[in-house]
Amino acid sequence: MTFAQEKEAVLVATDTTYAEIDPLAPSKAAFYSAILPGLGQAYNKRWWKIPIVYGAIGTSLYFYSDNNKKYHEYRDAYKRRLAGYDDDQFQYLDDTRLIEAQRFYQRNRDLSLLITGLFYILNIVDANVDAHLMQFNVSDKLTVAPEIYQNQLDYRPNLGVTVNLKLN
Repeated sequence: MTFAQEKEAVLVATDTTYAEIDPLAPSKAAFYSAILPGLGQAYNKRWWKIPIVYGAIGTSLYFYSDNNKKYHEYRDAYKRRLAGYDDDQFQYLDDTRLIEAQRFYQRNRDLSLLITGLFYILNIVDANVDAHLMQFNVSDKLTVAPEIYQNQLDYRPNLGVTVNLKLN
């Protein structure tokens, strides 16, 4: 075997070998994100996603806290009115408006908590899916390329997608 043939054999061998796949990596990433949001993204080395995770969860927790505070203010004012006191900060509102404000802020508080839970779950799913996709084999043998060509009948541009597969 000549040197050129050996070099070609090595290139072919390295082209067909794949990186070692760790089947537990996605579950580790999901577990880490479940323990501490953003830790799975750090495990996957997707550092830019960590501020997004904390921004989403932090914003929804802020709205939960704000709506909870306002709900309790209106509820306490309504309870004081039922007890006979009329010295609350909402003197310009009647009892039905206080009840409506309580329902409004309670609904928004509950919705904010639901959104916080969804962002937490989305954080875990993102870490899991990202760890799966990191192990996905991407080679130059399979390409998908958009193509714009002109229709010969009416000369309008058409958009198409071509899939190319190299077999050697």
